[in-house]
Amino acid sequence: MSKFAKKKDGELPAVSTASLPDIVFMLLFFFMTVTVMKDSSLKVENTLPNASEIKKLEKKDRVIYIYVGKPTPEFASKFGSEPKIQLNDKFAGPSEVGDYILMERAKKSQDLQNVLTTALKVDKNANMGLISDIKQELREVNALKVNYTTYDGDAFNNLQ
Repeated sequence: MSKFAKKKDGELPAVSTASLPDIVFMLLFFFMTVTVMKDSSLKVENTLPNASEIKKLEKKDRVIYIYVGKPTPEFASKFGSEPKIQLNDKFAGPSEVGDYILMERAKKSQDLQNVLTTALKVDKNANMGLISDIKQELREVNALKVNYTTYDGDAFNNLQ
């Protein structure tokens, strides 16, 4: 007659689930703060040209994007088949580019305003006249740091 009961061998204690809600909410808050929302949806066809001498942009928060190309089929009936400029989620003319750059520049912090880069994502079949109009507008608002977005490859493939 022993006063102490023997432990049953091989039984594991039950897992405590009291901290599971804390872990779930911690993961939820982490993904809410880290996730970046998509800025705009592409409304123009954008087949980028190839280039052999390319350099990757390091800091994406210092870039303002301008898209140029033919409207996608869902917008072609309304806007035609000529290359158009897309600023954020709307089509614009070359005269609106300067105001757009100034507006985007004002949204950035003061220390980033002088180091902003304007990235032109231009379809390889777009008119150079439209690009030169955009560049003229960029000069007028003193946005002189311009980047042409391309794919890595042989530039002679663009001639086809």
